Amino acid sequence: MKSTHKEMRPRFSAQAGQSRFRYMAGTLVGVLLLAGAGALRAQVSTTGVASNPYQGSVVTDKLTDSVLPLSLDEAIHRGLQHNLGLLLQSQDVQSASGQRLQQLQSLLPTVTGSAKVAVAQTNLRAQGLRFPGFPEIIGPYGYTDLRASLTQSLLNVQALDNYLAAKHNFASSKLTAQDARDLVVLTVGNAYLTCVADAASVDSARAQLATARVSLDQAVANHNAGVSPKLDLLRAQVDYQSQQQQLIVAQNMYEKDKLALARAIGLPLAQQFALTDKTPYAELDHADPATAVQQAEEQRSDLKSLEEQVKAAQLQRKAAAAERFPTVSFSGDYGDIGVNPGSSHGTGSATGSASVPIFEEPKLRGDARVADAALKQKEAQLNNMKGQIDADVRDSILDIETAARLVQVAQSNVELAREALTEAQERFKAGVADNLPVSQAQAQLEQADSQYISALYQHNVAKLSLARALGVADTQYKSYLGGK
Repeated sequence: MKSTHKEMRPRFSAQAGQSRFRYMAGTLVGVLLLAGAGALRAQVSTTGVASNPYQGSVVTDKLTDSVLPLSLDEAIHRGLQHNLGLLLQSQDVQSASGQRLQQLQSLLPTVTGSAKVAVAQTNLRAQGLRFPGFPEIIGPYGYTDLRASLTQSLLNVQALDNYLAAKHNFASSKLTAQDARDLVVLTVGNAYLTCVADAASVDSARAQLATARVSLDQAVANHNAGVSPKLDLLRAQVDYQSQQQQLIVAQNMYEKDKLALARAIGLPLAQQFALTDKTPYAELDHADPATAVQQAEEQRSDLKSLEEQVKAAQLQRKAAAAERFPTVSFSGDYGDIGVNPGSSHGTGSATGSASVPIFEEPKLRGDARVADAALKQKEAQLNNMKGQIDADVRDSILDIETAARLVQVAQSNVELAREALTEAQERFKAGVADNLPVSQAQAQLEQADSQYISALYQHNVAKLSLARALGVADTQYKSYLGGK
């Protein structure tokens, strides 16, 4: 799932860093997955579309005045149509197909046709030809030649091996394009889940602001009644304004992450849209790591793609060795030639040839070493990817189990923090305590809400990450997010 190890860190207490941290972590996962990496772990990244094409898209839709309802399914569908990374990979498939056809031509007969009409005049004196009785200038004279030519390679082992290698490279490119669909699902899914978490953060900030307003009103009433000092009033005002700041920051991050989602799925950036899926918490059935690893090795398209690349490298090494072999070819032509088509006559030729390199030892050895080094690199990459897939699956399962426990604990903390805040507010309202416990309880509730939102986000992304690790994100992401 990723090409480097990344760390899933807890949600920041300051909301200014929360959603940006989550989204950039997920988009970094998207580009690193292409190299066949491991389990999802969030990490801040500043890479742009130039280094991560899965963050970009090709925009073809027209801007509308209405608010577009956007579900997770619709977002992923749009991503699979417009995401830049997938579109670029599709062009790579076309390029590999073209290279395969180029190599095929060296094995097929080459037939060309020509039609020639020539008119000439020759100066014999200028060519040093002087014969008594012969004119100095001959011509003008002309002829017409209509001819077809054929060239066919009868024995060329190197060309055959190169063509077979191109076929495997083409198959590898198609598998990589299939793997790119999983990357789009993961990248878009992460961006969508980021916006869902942002929306929850905005709702939480609004609720905290309303609670801070209640505490401020109580502090004003108690101060006016002369039962609490001005310090309580000032503390409540500071808490209220701090919550206003948190709401402003949360709204800003939400809007910016919506722009990032729009960039990944090809929506015009000015297009207004509303998320319709909230992706609630749903436990995932326990997955056996050994069984999951076996499933991933059977289904991961990037692994199959690398296996095809190894086969291509083996054939390219054979082609390099085949440079020493003789090649046999045939060429021939047939046509009509004469002063004009009415007085022409058929002529033709046929030639068979065989060639063998005699003194090209430095080149032959160099080509063999280059091909052998390329093969060993692909074999090492294949071996590493198998180990990485093992790590991908196991990391994802651990992340899911850990995030599930975090969700349960965070949910309990929210309930306890809300109860503590209610108790502190009642004590302050009754005049048996100042509002310092209220301020502390509000901070604890804010932190508990933040941790719960982060844990829920991490759990959902970890499930999506496991689907990617198993190579089924494109077809089964809904069942994993819903708790397979």
